[in-house]
Amino acid sequence: MTVKVSSQVLAGVTVVALEGEINSTTSGGLQSQLLPFIGHGSTVLIDLTGISYVSSAGLRTLLIVHRHAQQLDAEITLVGLSEEVSFVMSATGFLDFFRIADDLDTELERTGR
Repeated sequence: MTVKVSSQVLAGVTVVALEGEINSTTSGGLQSQLLPFIGHGSTVLIDLTGISYVSSAGLRTLLIVHRHAQQLDAEITLVGLSEEVSFVMSATGFLDFFRIADDLDTELERTGR
């Protein structure tokens, strides 16, 4: 099982869409796919609309991405969290690490690009 990763640049913002489950089997590969999208001072929207489940290994991967972004003064926003994913991230305090947006269009407007 893998997480499908697709990306596009919209109005100067990198949008990375994920689809599948982020678990112990998929998290390592996902981490290696996400980190190259984060550059110095970049803005990256990670679209989780297609993610149905995040395990503790998945949370760890997202935390590593967050820390990498901090080192590069990049902005990461998580978009489209399902109710289950939002609950898990809230219960573990992970929502405090990220900017969260309900939908991609609204967040692209916010970036003003």
